[in-house]
Amino acid sequence: MLNVSETFINRFNLYVSQKEAFVFLIDFEGDIALIYTPETALKNGIFFQTPSYQNYQKPNHKKIKCQQPDVQPVDFEHYKRKFNKVQQHLQNGDSYLLNLTFKTPIKLNCGLKEIFFQAKSPYKIYVKNSFVCFSPEIFVRTNDRQILTYPMKGTIDANIPDALEKLLANKKEKYEHHTIVDLLRNDLSCVATKVNVDKFRYADRINISSGDLYQISSQISGLLPENWQNKAAETFLKLLPAGSVSGAPKPKTLEIIKNLENDKRGFYTGIFGYFDGKNFDSAVLIRYIELDNGQYFYRSGGGITALSKLTDEYHELIQKIYVPTD
Repeated sequence: MLNVSETFINRFNLYVSQKEAFVFLIDFEGDIALIYTPETALKNGIFFQTPSYQNYQKPNHKKIKCQQPDVQPVDFEHYKRKFNKVQQHLQNGDSYLLNLTFKTPIKLNCGLKEIFFQAKSPYKIYVKNSFVCFSPEIFVRTNDRQILTYPMKGTIDANIPDALEKLLANKKEKYEHHTIVDLLRNDLSCVATKVNVDKFRYADRINISSGDLYQISSQISGLLPENWQNKAAETFLKLLPAGSVSGAPKPKTLEIIKNLENDKRGFYTGIFGYFDGKNFDSAVLIRYIELDNGQYFYRSGGGITALSKLTDEYHELIQKIYVPTD
């Protein structure tokens, strides 16, 4: 469970008890947790959108059309060194799945806010002068006492002949997805009973500039305790950080990630969520561009297992660098 401030936890639970709508963000390390009503979020330069709600109105005036990022890829030899260290940990049994991520310098022809308005994604969030995220990955949703999560693992270029069949048959991708489903089923069991995998390894087709990607997800559900809303914040914190962007077993894998990446992820691979007064909807903060000292960076990564191939993982890291615009 992440060690966020008591102030955040108390406000979170107060809003839930009062059935007041709010948006919240929690970073990967648990160092920063923010909470706002939709209106105060807007006043603080935070725009967000879920499949059912947005707190902003799109500007009427035309802006410059955002082009795809000019990517300056992470040096292959640098990636190789990190990849090999992950493989050593996997061979030693320290971890059996680790999500390795990198900051890739990019150049943009427009700003983060323009990207936010033009990107098409089920979940979007923009934080002024900080980052924009357009995430395809649900974290958890609630429906009264039901809680659902949707781990997303497995990616392939949809333009490849028989792409979906190849992805579903790939041993590495199959193992990675099984591992994450098992991890998140375990995580849900910490807060819920009657945990069940409702749908296993279904495909979503996601549009990117160079074509489409297939991504594989599963649906897991559980039953929360009666009056779980009294400690809603604690329930969310027990599930963090998200297993799909960390690895398994989670505690040891997080320790390895900290030592390997040598740079805090911040809000990248954290979560953001919206409470509508009754239920929660939240997303994992992936597909993420940040502004750091005047330079734009795109953060991306992928799950590494003992079956992973170096060049495949390196190309996946780069392939995920896109903005889902027309």
